[in-house]
Amino acid sequence: MATHSVHQETRRRIRLDDHLPVDHRLNTVYRIGAGVMGAFLVVFGIFGVVDHIGFFDTGGNTVVGLNTNGTLSVLSICVGLLLLVGMVIGGNFASTLNMTLGILFLLSGFLNLSLLDSKYNFLAFKIQNVLFSFVVGLLLMVFGMYGRVGSTLPHDNPYWRARHPDAS
Repeated sequence: MATHSVHQETRRRIRLDDHLPVDHRLNTVYRIGAGVMGAFLVVFGIFGVVDHIGFFDTGGNTVVGLNTNGTLSVLSICVGLLLLVGMVIGGNFASTLNMTLGILFLLSGFLNLSLLDSKYNFLAFKIQNVLFSFVVGLLLMVFGMYGRVGSTLPHDNPYWRARHPDAS
């Protein structure tokens, strides 16, 4: 019986993406969130690469007020490009991508906070990088969850309808 319930729940989650129209008004929020964060990360990464900072240099090289090295710059460009792809695709992909990367940014903030003054700080994080990681993570999560979660979703919301199929 429990396997049937899990299978039914999985099917409901899969159908959830099918119920959200491509031109739904929430799509704009997901795209803006992914685009703004992605553009900033790409610019930050490009500035770091242009400065010819060593790939694993842990010196005090800063770009836009954040400490960086070649590794962090390239990683920022990759994540920024991924967010820009999410902006172009939009819809549930952008929403899920924003939430996923938001969680990863928060985890990165905690991990790098624990590595700040150690020899394992190969991304050259300083406290401002940790705070930036927390802020970007929270913003991405808010952009991704906007209109998807909450106790007061309107009944015409496709996510509410997918969770309450019998209330139609």
